[in-house]
Amino acid sequence: MAEPSKKIKASSWGLLSNYRYLCKKSLMLRVMENTKVRKKCQQKIRFPNMKRKLTDNHNESLGTNTLVKKTKLSNSDQESQSTLNSENKDISKPGFSDHHSLATALRDSWEVDSGFCSEASPPASGRSSPCLRSTMVVALDCEMVGTGPGGRCSELARCSILDYHGNILYDKYVQPCQPVTDYRTRWSGIRRHHLQNATPFTQAREEILSILEGKVVIGHSIYNDFEALDMLHPGHMVRDTSTTRLLSRLAGFPRERCPSLKILASKLLNRTIQTGRRGHCSVEDAQAALDLYKLVEGEWEQELQNKLRDDNTPHEPIDIAL
Repeated sequence: MAEPSKKIKASSWGLLSNYRYLCKKSLMLRVMENTKVRKKCQQKIRFPNMKRKLTDNHNESLGTNTLVKKTKLSNSDQESQSTLNSENKDISKPGFSDHHSLATALRDSWEVDSGFCSEASPPASGRSSPCLRSTMVVALDCEMVGTGPGGRCSELARCSILDYHGNILYDKYVQPCQPVTDYRTRWSGIRRHHLQNATPFTQAREEILSILEGKVVIGHSIYNDFEALDMLHPGHMVRDTSTTRLLSRLAGFPRERCPSLKILASKLLNRTIQTGRRGHCSVEDAQAALDLYKLVEGEWEQELQNKLRDDNTPHEPIDIAL
């Protein structure tokens, strides 16, 4: 009688174990199915918004998303490591592949929410401006020649405009309104043959103003360029690398000194410009000013934002006793 009772207990215990395994497996399959459905809904709802956020608000959310992503990646690495450690022990257990699929589904859903893929975020060199939209930033440099008696009057002879990533948006030789009496080749790099088929000043000015409209303009001693273009640009949309104390301080110069573009490029960029008998190159100078701006961009823009906020703060009227 003892042996049949033991067999009955063993068979009932085996049925109970199978029942528990089937319950667990059905529960996990249900969770995975719900996760897939939720993922599809999130893709339909959030994927268009994700594109808008990446283009419009990338500058504001980049630091936060990168930090969240790094934390998530480290957590996923820990989870994958623990999964690998338990794989050797539990590889024969039923339901192991389901756990792995569930972890993959959860990681995929996080990628849709955060707007990043699990591979890598864009490198720093390819990112947009951290403070301003990259499409709003351009770098400008102009080269002038002398007209009038003794070549004392400066007129525009070449203008170059670069976008935030250093791509050339505009680079043309410009025919001055008055006859050239001094080409200033040593500094301007302009020679007689450069102006033979050059664009007339009036046409070039219209083309340049259409590019600069609504843009933050970067340059070195840029108000000389504005004067040659006979234009005015809003002060809060100008970034003059010759006057900011941030670059002078970074290069180790006194606050009141305004170092030249050549010196700043040599000190801070380890770059040699404006050398040789060929004169200056407006594309090269605009690129140097742009790269100098990027060195202090975050601090510079924050400083300007604080100044604008302070200027817009209403102050109480002060009573002056007579």
